[in-house]
Amino acid sequence: MDAQLLSYYEAIERASVDMLTAARAGNWDEVVKLEGACVLLISRLKNAAQEPAPASAAAPQTMELAKAKSRIMQRILVNDAEIRHLAEPWLKDLDDTLSGRRAQSLH
Repeated sequence: MDAQLLSYYEAIERASVDMLTAARAGNWDEVVKLEGACVLLISRLKNAAQEPAPASAAAPQTMELAKAKSRIMQRILVNDAEIRHLAEPWLKDLDDTLSGRRAQSLH
């Protein structure tokens, strides 16, 4: 793993933090927009990962980058879990609305 790949992981983490902030604020349109940005970053990461690693990468540096990647991935997963938890009521309301189960108010 090289520093360029790590920069993609860091960008994905920043986007996940922004998504979590938007989810906490109930700004689901922003969450969806940021999710699209994450998809693009992940695609770029996959493409970059397919390129051959530079021959000059030293083993200790590679180990440190791998540890950093692991820490970043753990934080992304924690953010994702909280976003999903926050989204559950919103998704249920959406599902109820789309399936016509939403209670009709009497006027």
